[in-house]
Amino acid sequence: MKVYTQILGNISDPAWSERASTSRIEYIDMDQWTAQKSRFVTRGDRGGEYAIALRRHSSLADGDIICYGDGEMAVVRLRMNDIMVIDLGALMHQEIATALHIAVELGHALGNQHWPAVVQGSKVYVPLTVDRRVMQSVMKTHSLEHIAYSFRPADQIIPYLSPHEVRRLMGAAHHNEHSHVHG
Repeated sequence: MKVYTQILGNISDPAWSERASTSRIEYIDMDQWTAQKSRFVTRGDRGGEYAIALRRHSSLADGDIICYGDGEMAVVRLRMNDIMVIDLGALMHQEIATALHIAVELGHALGNQHWPAVVQGSKVYVPLTVDRRVMQSVMKTHSLEHIAYSFRPADQIIPYLSPHEVRRLMGAAHHNEHSHVHG
C-alpha cells in the first residue's frame, strides 16, 4: 500500500482548482478529529485506500490534496462537528455572587469533561467532542440556572471567531496555515 507523506496543495488554490477541473476526484471524507492525526489509514468515496503518514505536528485541512497524477486527484473533505453554544446572557441580570457561582460551576462541569471551550462575550462555545446526548446529559446533570444552550453547525460559528479561537475549538481541521508542496 502506498503511503502518503505530504500535502500537495489545496483545492481552493486557483492552480489546483484548475487541475481538479480536468481530474477524476476521489474524496476522502473524515471528521475534524481524524484530520488532526498525522498517521492513519482511510478510504476514499471511490474505494481507494490511503495510508497517511504526515510529518509530526502536521494535519489535514478541508480541501487538501494528498495525491495527484494520471488524471486522478485525492482530496480531503472534512465534516465539521456541531458546536454547543452556551448563552450566559441571563447571568448579566443576576447578583454578582450568583453569576460568579454559576459561571464557576459551568467551568467546573466543562473542565471535568476536558472539553475545550472559547468564551466570547456572554457566549461559551464548546465543540461536539462526544455524542450530543452525552453533552446534553452533562448540562442537565449540573442543572445550571439561567443558562441556555443549543447546538449549531460549526460553519455558522467559525466566521465570528478569531483564528486562534477556531484552532482551540476545531483543532487544525479548519485552518489552512500549513505549508504545501506546489507543483
